Amino acid sequence: MTSIDLEHLDAATFGDHALRSEVLRLFTSQAANLIAIIENGSAETRSATAHALKGAALGIGAFELAKAAESVELGEADSVARLVQLAAEARSEAERIAA
Repeated sequence: MTSIDLEHLDAATFGDHALRSEVLRLFTSQAANLIAIIENGSAETRSATAHALKGAALGIGAFELAKAAESVELGEADSVARLVQLAAEARSEAERIAA
């Protein structure tokens, strides 16, 4: 199973491979920054940051990551570790696709 829905991503980037690569590069950078904030922030900061990550994940078709971000946003217990794992997988896949 892949972390990113390529059909969704291609539709969102109008089939433009250069745009797709740029969107994925932006996602990888943004996701790294957001995960660092989530891991080190207060509960309120974690929730707001997870909301931002959810939006970024939905934008590229990383739907499982978006669900995990929503769990963190809602303050569900033990959801941060799963979010970090899925974010790493999505970032890795995004880097591979963007190359």
